Amino acid sequence: MEQLDVGMAEVKSAMAHISEVVCPPCQTALLLMEQRVRDERSAGHLPTRLRGLDEALCGGIPFGVVTELVGPAGIGKTQFCLKLSLLASLPENCGGLDGRVIYIDVESKFSSTRLIQIGIENFPEIFLKKGMAQEMAGRIVILRPTSLSEFTESEHDCGASRQQALGWHVSFIKSLAEFSRIPIVVTNQVRSQIGDEPLTFSFQVRSHSIKKEDRAAYDSHLVAALGINWAHAVTIRLVLEARSGQRFIKLAKSPISPPLAFPFNITSSGLVLLDDDGIEMKGSEINTIHCQGQKALFNSEW
Repeated sequence: MEQLDVGMAEVKSAMAHISEVVCPPCQTALLLMEQRVRDERSAGHLPTRLRGLDEALCGGIPFGVVTELVGPAGIGKTQFCLKLSLLASLPENCGGLDGRVIYIDVESKFSSTRLIQIGIENFPEIFLKKGMAQEMAGRIVILRPTSLSEFTESEHDCGASRQQALGWHVSFIKSLAEFSRIPIVVTNQVRSQIGDEPLTFSFQVRSHSIKKEDRAAYDSHLVAALGINWAHAVTIRLVLEARSGQRFIKLAKSPISPPLAFPFNITSSGLVLLDDDGIEMKGSEINTIHCQGQKALFNSEW
């Protein structure tokens, strides 16, 4: 009032007008739900052809976010990625995206032979036609970085820590997914929990939380290898594990789905769910990674 030389009524009117302009509009839960449905329809999904998992994810691997597969070696992460690559490259009239795939193979585990086998087993009407296998395989571009360690070392020379370097990478792929509206799937390795080391993210479970009589039943107690920046950047997390003589794929993190576990096998056609209903998980068990009988389970052909 003093600075503008105006009366109280004018100040109140100006404040009300400013508040109306800058304050976000009120929204009901119904409006937010309708907006989410519209966003999901426009964003799209990549169906996994695993019916129970697709239903839990409201259509499959969502566009615009980062989806993570985490689990021990040999559990089926590569098999899952091969099938997703195939499904993304299939024509739309066959349930695919009719798109192209960039497959970054840092461990040299990509197998074109296995890819074609999965294609023939699942889509014989396409892959047995002359030239179709070559066309589908030609839509998948394989990148095998050879200078990642040199790039990481150069960042360290500039004073960046490992976590800062990792944070830069994950921010980039998250932005790429969001602005390009594409599905991005990444894999995460596991490591053994060492004693009572500090825990920094939710799916690390202290080793002493396992009962003494249960410790001998597991070959190892595992946690996801990457840190807190990575954990926060991932929108969907699928944990693959082996326990009680069975493999499970667990929907450990999702903004729209309950925590569910689906038993699965790996066959010549890829991952196959044994139960489409899933098992609802409670407590920290959904984030725990078990690896029971690893040698016995993971020495199979697939």
